[in-house]
Amino acid sequence: MAKITCLDSSTINQIAAGEVIERPSAVVKELVENSIDSGAKAITIEIKDGGTSLIRITDNGCGIEKEEISLAFMRHATSKIRSANDLLKVMSLGFRGEALASIASIAQVEVITKTPEDLTGVRYCIEGGEEKGTEEIGCPDGTTFLVRNLFFNTPARKKFLKSNGTETGYINDLVERLAVSHPNIAFKFISNNQTKLHTSGNGNMKDILYHIYGREISKELLPIEKEDSILHISGFIGKPVISRGTKSLMNYYINGRYVKSSVIHKAIEEAYKPYSMTHRYPLTSLMIEVAPEWIDVNVHPTKMEVRFHDSQVVYDIIYHAVKEALSEKEFIPEVTIDETKSSKPDIKIENNVPEPFEKQRMAQYSYMKKTEHQPVKEEYGGINQFFAARKERGFQNEATGLSKDEENLFAGSLASEGEKQAEAIEAKEKPEQLNLFEGKLLTEENIKKHRIIGQLFKTYWIVEFEDKMYLIDQHAAHEKVLYERNMENLKKKTGMSQMVNPPIIITLSLKEENVLHQYQEQFKELGFEIEPFGGKEYAIYGVPADLLGLDEEDVFLEILDSFLEEKTEATPDMILHKVATMSCKAAVKGNSAMSFTEAEKLIEELLTLENPYHCPHGRPVIVSMSKYEIEKKFKRIV
Repeated sequence: MAKITCLDSSTINQIAAGEVIERPSAVVKELVENSIDSGAKAITIEIKDGGTSLIRITDNGCGIEKEEISLAFMRHATSKIRSANDLLKVMSLGFRGEALASIASIAQVEVITKTPEDLTGVRYCIEGGEEKGTEEIGCPDGTTFLVRNLFFNTPARKKFLKSNGTETGYINDLVERLAVSHPNIAFKFISNNQTKLHTSGNGNMKDILYHIYGREISKELLPIEKEDSILHISGFIGKPVISRGTKSLMNYYINGRYVKSSVIHKAIEEAYKPYSMTHRYPLTSLMIEVAPEWIDVNVHPTKMEVRFHDSQVVYDIIYHAVKEALSEKEFIPEVTIDETKSSKPDIKIENNVPEPFEKQRMAQYSYMKKTEHQPVKEEYGGINQFFAARKERGFQNEATGLSKDEENLFAGSLASEGEKQAEAIEAKEKPEQLNLFEGKLLTEENIKKHRIIGQLFKTYWIVEFEDKMYLIDQHAAHEKVLYERNMENLKKKTGMSQMVNPPIIITLSLKEENVLHQYQEQFKELGFEIEPFGGKEYAIYGVPADLLGLDEEDVFLEILDSFLEEKTEATPDMILHKVATMSCKAAVKGNSAMSFTEAEKLIEELLTLENPYHCPHGRPVIVSMSKYEIEKKFKRIV
């Protein structure tokens, strides 16, 4: 166990954050992170009145040595680092040595702690920054912090707190994230004598997600696993069917630390975008392990933000990890029939033998194998050695602090809890129909086997394949095909132009001229050929080939206006939006007749796309209905 020492002034100046404790959740965060750093395998968090009256954190970690307790409450006293150079390899959640001093200055704090080497423990009290006493007592290995009457001497700060319920919610969210990011630790959260969360510490993240989000959410999670020389990514991402309208469920953890990163956020969002509706975001829970020299965690007072050595490399790895996980499944919404909601009486048909249940349905519950987290060595000779150390020893601290009796207690009360939760998921009655078809329709062999039946309502094409009927929205399908064509041209910088004769002459304002000059290259990549025609007039000699037949002038002006509204330089997102707009306008509309030959060519091209399931705006292109459901509707199956 490292000794607690005061840092020198040079190191202090480089790491000092001057962080102020603003609410009870900040106290819980700092104390629980200390417990995790101490190697605890079981942590209990107990609060009363939203944490304002009492916060009690109990762990079975390595404890604090008697002679170091008072030192621990001095500002910038820590056992985590010795100099600023240690930040290049720091793996602990805390390292500044500011938290305990800040907490002790605004609350009545009591510490009970014992190391495995000591025969007795010690009780230390400090109130408003002033020591009140120290005494030896009998206690188990580990540390207990009791924080009472938070902000008792700073009423101005206390009046800015929310209601007790709201503050409890903040703490609950925090504990859930800590539990997910450290599945090998047993967490117990108690609020006003009621247990809100209890995890087994069996190392299985899926169990914890089930406990937090419930069965319906947890069964719609896809596992993600990707290892690179720089990053190791593991965890889960939700299927599009459980996407949300906010980003609040997008959680990711770097080396066990919950962070917010625009780089990671953007990578997940961009990879998920083709599979979801506009402004819908996935539930994610990703563990990202990276060699400490690749990140800087000392850029934000709460350590919530990190800086990467090479953001683009990190973006690419995470983007492809998420995209690969999603591309392994085909998400085609499926029409189902809920017989229980029907108000009509059932028609009984005698001697009717049901058809065998579809095999694809039987395999719907395939869960990720339990993952093992192994601890990291304290010294690293580089990125490759870092991952070698992770594989050898895992992500656990050697100090367990559990006596034999305590180990038996946890084995009896907690060890099987995660397994029971997982069994509960699988033991539930399997539904007759999935909301999403996840078979592999779009294989090279299968594409040749489909049969087009005809058109419905001049909008939808009916396709038969094996024991399913597919409905394809002709507008969404054509829009998707055009979008992918245009995107391919953009990547190759070979936008196909169709010459216009005579050219289209337009008059632009000074502001519009400036925008045209600013984005001239982007217009060219989209397929527009534009030249000055004298004064404020410009001649459009060529338009994107896929726009032929539309009002090309209106489309050009609409795209110009959208560039005009942008507050920043052109970004890939902006260009994608313009391409999607062009594709939508050029696509054949619903309620429009298409010949069988045109439909056949469109569907064949659609099925060759990497992701034909959603249009650029996120609407579904294909929905399906199984033979089983159709025959059930006709009472051929009961």
